[in-house]
Amino acid sequence: MLKILDWYIIRKFLSTFFFMLGVIMLLAMVFDLSERLSEFIENDAPLSGIIMDYYVNFIVYYGNLFSPMIIFVSVIWFTAKMAQDAEVIPILNSGRTFERFLRPYMIVATLLMIMAMFFNHFVIPVSNKSRLDFEEKYYRDAMYVNDYHAEYPGNQVVYFSSYSSEENIINDFVLEKWGNDKKLEYIIKARTASNEAGGNKWILKDFYERRVGYPNDKINEGRRKDTVFNFKIDEMAQRDNVAEAMTYGELKQFIEREKLKGSGNVPMYEIELYKRTSLPFATYVLTVIGVSVSSRKRRGGIGINIALGLMIIFIYIFAMQVTTVAALKVGFSPPIAVWVPNIIFGVIAYVMYRFAQK
Repeated sequence: MLKILDWYIIRKFLSTFFFMLGVIMLLAMVFDLSERLSEFIENDAPLSGIIMDYYVNFIVYYGNLFSPMIIFVSVIWFTAKMAQDAEVIPILNSGRTFERFLRPYMIVATLLMIMAMFFNHFVIPVSNKSRLDFEEKYYRDAMYVNDYHAEYPGNQVVYFSSYSSEENIINDFVLEKWGNDKKLEYIIKARTASNEAGGNKWILKDFYERRVGYPNDKINEGRRKDTVFNFKIDEMAQRDNVAEAMTYGELKQFIEREKLKGSGNVPMYEIELYKRTSLPFATYVLTVIGVSVSSRKRRGGIGINIALGLMIIFIYIFAMQVTTVAALKVGFSPPIAVWVPNIIFGVIAYVMYRFAQK
């Protein structure tokens, strides 16, 4: 049963969080617009697209991404203000334990964590698709791929020398199909290859095709060949943020396919997958640290609590970056990489909580 004190803290928590979220997102939009306005004008981006397709989804994505940090700063801000106004000491002196004082904070943290988890797995991927499509059309530079090599299901190996998203044409395309006995069964080469949008249909120009196998070895050449492959150009030419627009199931399938291709970007995609769960859980850790840090009245006022909180945030972000780089560059396990900062700061949160009780 929630008491008056619980509702008082819950209202302060939520109002401070949403106020800070609104201010930070407004500032982020202003800075982003100042950077991209010239590209939007140059590419004739429609106002409705800028607002609805880009900035609405911009707020959804970055607001959710930075919500654990904004929650942390919000907790420190209003709790430190309560401490400076001598509201915390009477609460604790009335017989309530620090654990009881922490309860409304954890209720709000749970609510915000569930919201963040829902957004990460169901809302953000759909939102990101609209935002990234808009960026690709009106902001992003053309994409180039050189010296491509990858394996695909069915013992197929694909090579090409270059690709440009402006022309949407692959140059010097080669596909080889190998048997289970490691012998070449089929090869097709083309001067250029293009993939019809949204499907597996391909158009090969100036092609050479050979089916290997004595005595039925066959060779075919021609100016044009319409064919179907079990891969698309989207799998070959990808932005680093392609995983952001995939739902949980789509991303899992995508990672498995990238593993079959021997892609070096698999750890990056796995980090994206596991962060969708680990980041919301950081809300608990940062809330406990925030209350423990700011619930005491300090001689330097609220500023000392804010400074201490910002220092902890910087250390947390630095720890996340270190483990992410370790996963991408030195083979550190992606699941461990995204959870290690939460585990380390979880231990710190427990220690600070125990000291705060005293």
